[in-house]
Amino acid sequence: MALTVLGLSGALSHDPSAALYIDGKLVAAAEEERFVRDKHAKNRMPYESAKFCMAFAGITPKDVDVVAIPMASISLLTQGRWHYAKRYWYAPDRALDALLMGNRRYHRYRQRIQWCLQQLGFDLKKVRLEPVEHHLAHAASSYYCSGFQEKTAILCIDGKGEYATTFFGYGEHGRIHKIKEFYDPDSLGGLYGAITEYLGFEMLDGEFKVMGMAPYGDPSRYDFSRLARFENGELIINTDYANVIGLRRYKDKGKGYYFSPKLVEWLGPKREGDVADDPYVHYAASMQALFEKLALEMMDYYLGDIIRETGRIAFAGGCALNVKLNQKIIARPEVRELFVQPAAGDAGTAVGAAAYISCLHGVPVEKMEHVYLGPQYTNEEVLAACAQHPGKPIVKRIDNTPERIARIMVAGHPVAWFQGRMEFGPRALGSRSIIGCPSVPGVADRINQQIKFRERWRPFCPSMLDTVAPQMLKVDHPSPFMTFTFEVNEEWKTRVPEVVHEDGTSRAQVLQQAHNPRWYALMQELEKLTGNGVTLNTSLNRRGEPMVCAPTDALNMFFGSDLRYLIMEDILVIKEGADWYDAV
Repeated sequence: MALTVLGLSGALSHDPSAALYIDGKLVAAAEEERFVRDKHAKNRMPYESAKFCMAFAGITPKDVDVVAIPMASISLLTQGRWHYAKRYWYAPDRALDALLMGNRRYHRYRQRIQWCLQQLGFDLKKVRLEPVEHHLAHAASSYYCSGFQEKTAILCIDGKGEYATTFFGYGEHGRIHKIKEFYDPDSLGGLYGAITEYLGFEMLDGEFKVMGMAPYGDPSRYDFSRLARFENGELIINTDYANVIGLRRYKDKGKGYYFSPKLVEWLGPKREGDVADDPYVHYAASMQALFEKLALEMMDYYLGDIIRETGRIAFAGGCALNVKLNQKIIARPEVRELFVQPAAGDAGTAVGAAAYISCLHGVPVEKMEHVYLGPQYTNEEVLAACAQHPGKPIVKRIDNTPERIARIMVAGHPVAWFQGRMEFGPRALGSRSIIGCPSVPGVADRINQQIKFRERWRPFCPSMLDTVAPQMLKVDHPSPFMTFTFEVNEEWKTRVPEVVHEDGTSRAQVLQQAHNPRWYALMQELEKLTGNGVTLNTSLNRRGEPMVCAPTDALNMFFGSDLRYLIMEDILVIKEGADWYDAV
């Protein structure tokens, strides 16, 4: 059966994206932020991303059979709206609204998507618009993309969807079965987000920073158990401190936060600035420890029997990007394989909703082998962008690109690496990356201070050949998407120190040659020169900006930083004063 499904996410809140399945194959997917150059693209439509997906596939709106959206109407007969009203009793306007007008957000979402579709040229009378519950879309994005054939435990943890915050279920014979959901405000992701705000970062963006800060602290210094508990199969967040709305919010300079003044009375003033010091590093460590403890308790309670039966888990939702939790999960003897949807946050629900609808219509979807699903550019397009750029870039077309870039890296230089189709999801996986030789002392600090302009304690990650992973990492587990941290063997801590974090771990991408041959070839060249088939890899962007999409974005970033080398396909760009010697 021929079927074309376009998934569109994020139309009301953040991280809008589009994903296109044609006959079960994911042919294109992209996040709106990359096109509009606005990180998380809050309150925007997935317009440019949808336009790209259709253009890449060579189709028009009339060729799309179904548009799937990851938000649905929630019946008053189900638990979610009642739970919300009961737990938010102290804000009666919100509580009553959930009961009387509880699907208002869904209707607004649908209307905005319809408006977006009209702008794209769709005839609303001829296209089917099919809603999928938010957490069901998360579940579908992990289960259907995992390729698992056995019965699979499905875990989804995030801030919240319509009302649900957490999903436990299983997949079997191509169908998803729901076991249990938790509802707002009882959200482990929401609690982590509230502490993220207290620690001075933006919710929905800074959670990675809290996770990176945690290894510098001691989780035993402060007991965070009062914030949340899991008992009798229910997660209960203490809304005296966090996951608060209305008058309970802590307010500062006109902004309301997701935590209360009572939290500040307990822990002291909210952190300001970039310094990670006492007591805040210990707070980060305590939050991470509580998060891991509760997530594992919930997983055991609802999914333990299934995991012991088959050893397969599919995980999505923003909290699935917490690589420290994932490390704990795969360390368990009963777990054979954990698949973490690489775009586990809300951007990935475009994939999930489309995959769910495709399977519902009898067209199973392929396993997600890679995320190189965005735009790509030719050498000619790169040269045209260079010719038009006000920075007047110095360019040279080179041969044997991986070999020559490896030589520049070994000479101690970071390089902006722009190759092939842009990645989908938050991780740079060798298409839009800043790269460095991880055996060169100080290269990570140099990228942090002069290029990324980000906090000094943020870790850098390695990408490595699949032949290197068994030597460098203590645990053998597939890791194509940088969704796990691994303990690093002692010898490799000194061989590639720039990509080993404070706690002796690395968040690794383990690459198979078939999925990105040029990226693989670069690491092979590094192996010839240094003995290590590993590269330092971080996203091609500056702090606060989305990852680079087009050549002009890369040039803007290049001229706005201290980078000296940028390679876009086979076009090498250098700054005045940089040497060609190691590139010719």
